[in-house]
Amino acid sequence: MRSGKTNPGNFFEDFAVGQVLQHATPRTLTSGDIAVYNSLYCPRFAVQSSDEFARALGYPRSPVDDLIVFHTVFGKTVADISLNAIANLGYAECRFLVPVYPGDTLSATSEVIGLRENSNRTSGVVYVRTRGRNQNDAIVLEYVRWVMVRKREMAAPAPTPVVPQLAERVDPAALGNAVPRLVAAGYDFALAGAPHRWSDYRVGEKIDHADAMTLEEAEHQTATRLYQNTAKVHFNLHEQAQGQFKRRLVYGGVVISLARTLSFNGLANAFHIAAINGGRHVGPCFAGDTVYAWSEVLDKVELPGRSDIGALRTRLVAVKNRSPASFPLRNAKGEHEEGVLLDLDLWLLLPR
Repeated sequence: MRSGKTNPGNFFEDFAVGQVLQHATPRTLTSGDIAVYNSLYCPRFAVQSSDEFARALGYPRSPVDDLIVFHTVFGKTVADISLNAIANLGYAECRFLVPVYPGDTLSATSEVIGLRENSNRTSGVVYVRTRGRNQNDAIVLEYVRWVMVRKREMAAPAPTPVVPQLAERVDPAALGNAVPRLVAAGYDFALAGAPHRWSDYRVGEKIDHADAMTLEEAEHQTATRLYQNTAKVHFNLHEQAQGQFKRRLVYGGVVISLARTLSFNGLANAFHIAAINGGRHVGPCFAGDTVYAWSEVLDKVELPGRSDIGALRTRLVAVKNRSPASFPLRNAKGEHEEGVLLDLDLWLLLPR
């Protein structure tokens, strides 16, 4: 007799608008997690690399990299939301609200805010708002994402479609809460790796980040396991060999982290991701692909009551197996160009 104790994951018809999901398992972040993350991506932002650098600015110690926080919270949601996903599609209204330090414990809840069945009736899109909290119940991260999830039964009735209206950008007035007021004299630009302040960037400027990293099969799986993300598309080669791509798909968060790491060359002092306004995983990525990145400055704003930091709104684009020197994004028809992997709209904070 088949046991009913295992979790097959939720399918599209298992979701309902207004449903709240409490995700397992709380995760205490340690210096070990940071070391593994650093070994996989090689991030070099000084505030997250050096306790002494961070203390000189007013932090109690070096905070955990923003994307470790994002991926850890995201990983909590997979078993309930995207275990049966075909693809994670996009993000919006993502805010980093409270700094996270080694020793903090993160947990997550999600609310279903939208549902839309696809025309092929074999899958649908689920929209969720996820909140990550620390051990003091403070919300450290909040974001919306939408994901394409398989249906269990094609004949299952479609729900009334609900597509949430999402903000085009996070209000700049809501940025900066995760950064203490900086001790300006403590910011050493030589140690940070570049002299460029917030005022040195101009709207419309494009930056070829120049460097690249080739993904290996073991690396992308190790990274995904680090966040306790168990989505089948990233690990089960036996199953994926029967699917569309015939191989395991790289978790989109790996591409985000690689692009963010590569952006250091040109944005070395953009030490904090304050928000993700929106983003799309445009194309699939696989082991053996080489990832490049480029950025465009979309806007720059002064933050209310903050003379120590300013915000840059940037588009971060990741491409595979082609040079970013021509800043590839869309063709004359408005379609994404060949090789574009990621189109991410960010608010970054820099010293002024």
